[in-house]
Amino acid sequence: MKIQRRNKANPEFSLAAMTDVILLMLIFFMITSSAANQSAIDVKLPTTGAIDDNINNPLTVSIKPDGTYFVDDRPVAKEAVEQTIVNDLNAKSGKSFTIRADENTLHKDVVFIMEIAEKHKLNIAIATVKDK
Repeated sequence: MKIQRRNKANPEFSLAAMTDVILLMLIFFMITSSAANQSAIDVKLPTTGAIDDNINNPLTVSIKPDGTYFVDDRPVAKEAVEQTIVNDLNAKSGKSFTIRADENTLHKDVVFIMEIAEKHKLNIAIATVKDK
């Protein structure tokens, strides 16, 4: 007497479930990347009524209220800020950078960075946040 098996395993592989998972991951990463802050340095930017969103600056110089300087999120001593800015801009073949100073930063610290830009004929932009 011959006994037949009724439940045979299906050798076909379905990609539908994996496609759904990949689509959900893509949507998740797109949403989280758009919400990410461009700089990890926590400074409270001053507000302004007019803002131009078309400025594309590859280099940022952040200044905290206590007078510490950061070039592209790297802490830099005041004595080395000028050389770091010039070297980074030469490496990126750019002539402009953005100053991100906290609204409570001393004026002399911002002017120090502006003097570096004037000395080397660099273009600067000052980061602000738009009034609500």
